[in-house]
Amino acid sequence: MNDIPGDLKFAKSHEWARVEEDGTVTVGISDHAQSSLGDLVYVELPEVGATPKQGDGVAVVESVKAASDIYTPVSGEVIEVNTALSDKPETINEDAFGRGWIFKLKISDKAELDELLTPDDYAQVAENDDH
Repeated sequence: MNDIPGDLKFAKSHEWARVEEDGTVTVGISDHAQSSLGDLVYVELPEVGATPKQGDGVAVVESVKAASDIYTPVSGEVIEVNTALSDKPETINEDAFGRGWIFKLKISDKAELDELLTPDDYAQVAENDDH
């Protein structure tokens, strides 16, 4: 299992959420998810201004193997998307927890963060996923 940054929270569907200093939430997919998918060839980003609810499908990543929906781990308003992924979707493969972020939200209910998994709990989910 690859190193999981300690400042992240996770959804069981393999998305991560990082609360930034300004209170916004950056979202991406886990290193485990990108390695399961394989080489990514396309990312469909959410619309800026969209207001998805926790668990809504908001984006799609496609690899040579499969397409996979990306679900928002928390409710909020999409305030920014990583447009660099349109030209370089493989950035997610290269740096899933950094430059490979997918979108940023202005969170509408901070309590939803408490429902997400800690890095240790997520590591257990990912490990069980491999079996």
